[in-house]
Amino acid sequence: MTGLYRETGVVLRTHLLGETDRIITVLLRGRGKRRCVAKGSRKPGSRFSGRLQPCAHVALQLYEGRSELHTVTQVESLDQWKAIIGDLDRLTRASELLEVVDQLVPDGAADPRLHDMLVGALRALEANGSALVVPAFMLKLFVHEGLGPSLQECASCAEPGPLVAFDLNHGGLLCSRCRRGKGVSDELVHLMRRVLGGELGAVLAEEAGPEADDFDALMSEAMEAHIERRLRSRSVARQM
Repeated sequence: MTGLYRETGVVLRTHLLGETDRIITVLLRGRGKRRCVAKGSRKPGSRFSGRLQPCAHVALQLYEGRSELHTVTQVESLDQWKAIIGDLDRLTRASELLEVVDQLVPDGAADPRLHDMLVGALRALEANGSALVVPAFMLKLFVHEGLGPSLQECASCAEPGPLVAFDLNHGGLLCSRCRRGKGVSDELVHLMRRVLGGELGAVLAEEAGPEADDFDALMSEAMEAHIERRLRSRSVARQM
């Protein structure tokens, strides 16, 4: 089927095509991840200029022809992300969100819930820049992917605790007898439970404690193990 259609989406990445065009990889709310061509977008004065950069949340009109690349014919910005674009730390975190989604989502797999999760995470990052936005998103993403970790009891023997380690491949938190993976503190366990227990808004509104860095490292390592590759954006952040 060919023709024009309208969609909202988040631009995950871009690369150059020829001298004046750009290919964008975008997570469309109703049609999943797609590669689209924005013809003439690199020309001076292009109506697409600046609106199709990574992280952009946009309303698009696209043309679906015979090519696997759909063509962008109109674009309207939905969120400006001024705080993200103007802050290297927030921009690095946003890049990590985009890379994780890009790596996990197969082309063309519609997932409106994931689109909404990503937009929500970007809006939270724009609002307060909390260091907890990225690891909280990853934890909720594991749940969305059907890999939600056990946080209330040992994932191996079902003992209530104390829970002293985390290993996603073995189901989540583990007791001292079943311990493997990465050690966790009581504070980190409590934080993860709050994130998945309906308190995410309150968690992001609070000043991040010392367990925030441990949470960030734990979720990033678990995600890298899951996708079986290093996160490039994470590697850049480590070097800063």
